[in-house]
Amino acid sequence: MKKVFIISVVLFVVNLTASACPICGCGGGNLYMGLLPDFKSHFIGLRYHYAQYHSQLVDDPSQFATNYYNSIELWGGMRVGKKFQVMAFIPYYFNKQVDDDGTTTPKGLGDITVLGQYQVFHNVGATSGQDVIDQQLWLGGGIKLPTGPFNADPMDSTTTIADINAQIGTGSVDFLLSGLYTLSIGNAGINASVNYKINTINQEDYKYGNKLNANLIVYYQIPFKKSSIAPNLGFGYENIATNSFQNTKVRYTGSNVKTVIAGIEFNFKKLGLGLNGQFPVSQSFAEGQTRLNFKGMMHITYSI
Repeated sequence: MKKVFIISVVLFVVNLTASACPICGCGGGNLYMGLLPDFKSHFIGLRYHYAQYHSQLVDDPSQFATNYYNSIELWGGMRVGKKFQVMAFIPYYFNKQVDDDGTTTPKGLGDITVLGQYQVFHNVGATSGQDVIDQQLWLGGGIKLPTGPFNADPMDSTTTIADINAQIGTGSVDFLLSGLYTLSIGNAGINASVNYKINTINQEDYKYGNKLNANLIVYYQIPFKKSSIAPNLGFGYENIATNSFQNTKVRYTGSNVKTVIAGIEFNFKKLGLGLNGQFPVSQSFAEGQTRLNFKGMMHITYSI
């Protein structure tokens, strides 16, 4: 497997060009927001993220890799006055890669993210049938700190793209832009979120591609007693730009995928439970030699 994963670093007189194998895993970093808890003061919770990718070399099917990305994320949010909210995300990864060379299981604390948002507007009204109309728009930004390990050496001839993508952290301080729009009419609602992560160059002169993640989710809340159930359905889009090493693009990195999202949310007083699956309907990874099989998320939150 390593013979096709090797990054060839060839130094010429005036420039350096990095090339890589046609098979690569896909980094486990996550920008998925989903349906946020309806909190008035603060919330805290746990989220579990899962993703599975499979790679196989077209001209040599005996060379393959299956990547399982798992993370448990402590997340929380708090309101600051009437117009601001701050959220923090602390992930712990326990990943697994199975390929024709064996199995590796990297794990550890990932990169911590802090995100702040400002409420641009919040309008409340009613329909002629007296259903409440609630509309909100939040915009903001944040920072991702290099608290997770980046132990790869891109200059080492034995370092592979799989090694790079299996890193728990990016090794860089990265920045986020975020937007969140919600509209509810009675028990029905729409949630739209867009997040864009701007990555910087780390100490190894390696830069992961910037990532765009957008989701549109429609839900319907079914109340009963002091609880509610909200099935939801939506569409997701993710685009990751090409990685670069010493300002040179790394071939076979970068991707885009469109997914259908289906999930359900349970709320009992201040406690929320939820899960969803994200099923690919269109994707492009490593010139078709890597495919996303499935993504999913589960959470439990406590809101005040």
